[in-house]
Amino acid sequence: MRETELYAPVKALLEGQGYEVKAEVGAADVVACRPGEDAPVVVELKTGFSLTLVHQAVARQAMTDAVYICVPRGTGKRWLGSLKQMKVLCRRLGLGLLTIRLSDSHPEIHLDPAPYQPRKSAPRKSRLLREFARREGDPNTGGATRTGLVTAYRQDCMKIATYLSENGESRGAAVAKATGVETATRIMRDDHYGWFERVTTGVYRLTPNGIDALAG
Repeated sequence: MRETELYAPVKALLEGQGYEVKAEVGAADVVACRPGEDAPVVVELKTGFSLTLVHQAVARQAMTDAVYICVPRGTGKRWLGSLKQMKVLCRRLGLGLLTIRLSDSHPEIHLDPAPYQPRKSAPRKSRLLREFARREGDPNTGGATRTGLVTAYRQDCMKIATYLSENGESRGAAVAKATGVETATRIMRDDHYGWFERVTTGVYRLTPNGIDALAG
């Protein structure tokens, strides 16, 4: 398809809202003006979502706050996922988003341009600062993949595993006191990494996986 196939449905949508619409005015694909209003509406047309489309729309914000991006509406889970991600991005950038269903030229406005005020999450902030405070040193490299990252939890597990390696099967209370990991018993009981196994009530030892983890 071509971007020009999107123009007629977009023009009809805007004209239905009382705008006069013209194409390819200056750098903009579509410009719409309404009597008595100073701010024009600008729409950038593309055959699909892309970073280029976003860059163009952001550049048009130097002309007006009312900037939309427009693409043909797709189908399937993958396309719907892309639409959801683009809505998040457009909301943060203050852009509008609309799609055109080419089978019947039906337009759908998914998002109108509006100033973005990020909502802070107190629980997420608390978790971030708690992890920062608990983590010892700086064991990771920025930009690394999530697999194998050393977290404060993993550091606690390593302390427990080291103690069990040196002292053999032990009571959780003794492990907690010796390592300073107050949640040692719970960590060994949950056994997230498969490093610990219960010998009897409250007593744990290291598994072969735990031995390999210490060796690695």
